[in-house]
Amino acid sequence: MSRKPKKGYYVRGVFVAEGSEMDLELRAELKGTHDASKTDLKRESTALQTLGQDLLTLRPDLLDRLALPEKLQDALAEARRITNFEGKRRQMQYVGKLMRALDAQTLQQVRDALEEQQKGSARQTLALHQAEQWRDRLIADDAAFESWVAAHPGTDTQQLRALIRQARKDAVPVDNAAVSKGLAPRQNRAYREVFQLVREQLADAADEPGSDAASS
Repeated sequence: MSRKPKKGYYVRGVFVAEGSEMDLELRAELKGTHDASKTDLKRESTALQTLGQDLLTLRPDLLDRLALPEKLQDALAEARRITNFEGKRRQMQYVGKLMRALDAQTLQQVRDALEEQQKGSARQTLALHQAEQWRDRLIADDAAFESWVAAHPGTDTQQLRALIRQARKDAVPVDNAAVSKGLAPRQNRAYREVFQLVREQLADAADEPGSDAASS
């Protein structure tokens, strides 16, 4: 004879059986603060829906590492396909509902994955800025070459010198009228290749144990 399923409800992904110690504690907390509790639940629901929206931006490799329920994965895939505003809004409400069934550990894994992606994007942006700064310094100032070689001795110095000379030779005169309109001048090939060489060297240095890629 099958056992009769327990009556209860879910709170933050945890099943609470009616009449259990946890149920009594929750009811005691809610007593006299019903309005406040409704506000808290609404706030939590909104936060989980927002977390679901953030999941739509997560890289596939990071998303695959999460043990998300198949129903939630399907709902996220459907949300990506929907372009209609109202349809997407309703679908994200459904995603939020499914998010509320996740346990605390899975929710933390979602947050950790999103944080990892954000930090990775920030590192990439910083690396690009550093490469741009080095490129401009190398082309503008001979002294910067020695500083660069001292920090990155593995550089092909002959190639870098040749690229710097060519970039200076092919430099495009500044068009003040175009600059005032926010139009950047089209840079020459050597200028772009100096940037590429510098970026690759910085990336290699960042991969070395104990290295400080931010040195300048």
